[in-house]
Amino acid sequence: MKPRITVITVCVDDLEKSLKFYRDGLGLKTEGIIGKEFEHGAVAFFDLQSELKLAIWPRKSLAHDSGLPLMAPSATELSLGHNVSSKAEVDAVMAQAKSAGAVIVKPAQDTFWGGYAGYFQDPDQHLWEVVWNPQWA
Repeated sequence: MKPRITVITVCVDDLEKSLKFYRDGLGLKTEGIIGKEFEHGAVAFFDLQSELKLAIWPRKSLAHDSGLPLMAPSATELSLGHNVSSKAEVDAVMAQAKSAGAVIVKPAQDTFWGGYAGYFQDPDQHLWEVVWNPQWA
């Protein structure tokens, strides 16, 4: 398989609330919620970087589309890594996330491997790591 991931979808309980968090709180660019005319079709896409988008989609819609039962979410199944260029930028993003309504799970701090990172959860408890890695340009 060639790596061609173009969309990362996180499922949410309240599409409007999550839209406000990512668009208004974190400042991610979006055209807003589309697909409302379809049952199980409402979704919002956010531009992340070249040819990569973040989608927010109701949990019930993914359960319906995949045929899997709706289950309780777990924050420790997946984390999304947001790499930045400095310790100060880690602190700034963490503060922005908190101001947007995120729960700070682990305040930014020096890591055992020489970087600097912290964790926050979005309104649906998805875990984000904001990290500066001195080994990555």
